[in-house]
Amino acid sequence: MATTSTTREHLLEVGLRQLRATGYTATGVKEVLDLAQVPKGSFYHYFPSKESFVGELFERYAREEGERAQRLLGDTFVPPLKRLRTYFEELISVYGQPGESAGCLIGAMSLEIADHIPRLQAQLQSMYTGWQDGIADVLRQAIRQGDLPKSTKPGPLAEFILNSYEGALVRMKAEQNSSPLKNFLHFIFDVLLKK
Repeated sequence: MATTSTTREHLLEVGLRQLRATGYTATGVKEVLDLAQVPKGSFYHYFPSKESFVGELFERYAREEGERAQRLLGDTFVPPLKRLRTYFEELISVYGQPGESAGCLIGAMSLEIADHIPRLQAQLQSMYTGWQDGIADVLRQAIRQGDLPKSTKPGPLAEFILNSYEGALVRMKAEQNSSPLKNFLHFIFDVLLKK
């Protein structure tokens, strides 16, 4: 028999996979329970509602992506702009392949639910802010090292880079090919951020 923490963790793992594959509306509690092979009462023992469940899925996703960002962007032995490019190349290798689970969960959920569920919208906004701040920190390091002009505004530039990446992911999904992401990498790193 599964322990309390493993049942809860299993529900979160299955739920995150399903949310990425089918979105918020199409991910029902019953579907998650069936996939996890867990009785209905177990779900409501851990999560009072679908909204709170998805809120925890967002936290898990943000934590995992924060660890990726720290691993790649925090390696100060690598020049800042090289770190930033490597980071986006890894994101693209994970989320940028056409298919059922392609794309960024934050972007997909922003399109689907941000206008309808204030609590989840606030979480999405917080995730974007943290993500943008991490990119801006790397840009500040690049400015200090002379890889970008001193006149560079790291906050707005980080926002532009993040928005460009998210837009390229949406376009990749619409077209079912990776050329928008290749263009993103080229124009951000070979044109905009080129020394």
